[in-house]
Amino acid sequence: MQSIPVDTTRLGVLRCAVAPEPKMTGLEEKKEVKRDREGNTIWTVGVMVRQDGRRVSVIEVAVPGEPKGIAEGVEVRLTGLEAFAWAMGDRHGISFRANAITPAPAAAPAATNAPAGKTGGA
Repeated sequence: MQSIPVDTTRLGVLRCAVAPEPKMTGLEEKKEVKRDREGNTIWTVGVMVRQDGRRVSVIEVAVPGEPKGIAEGVEVRLTGLEAFAWAMGDRHGISFRANAITPAPAAAPAATNAPAGKTGGA
């Protein structure tokens, strides 16, 4: 399966739509937590993608290890996002994986040009 790097700067605003949860694998009777080669639990996060002038899409992103500080509605950053095309019989789709999902830094408050305590006048 070939991975395709994704330029996250072109995706617009990314927000958590579904809080992190461990990825499960197997049949309903024998569900197990999925792990990577190093034994880390794989987590999935529903990420809402909103590009300027476009509709909102939600993608499910797999990430190794539990993402910290991620909750529904929080703006997020994806590090090392890759897409994978897959096919199984007559089913097919695209899966997403990232090296990390972190909360976006808080925006600094807007500065004003007027000196503090001055309102103008003579």
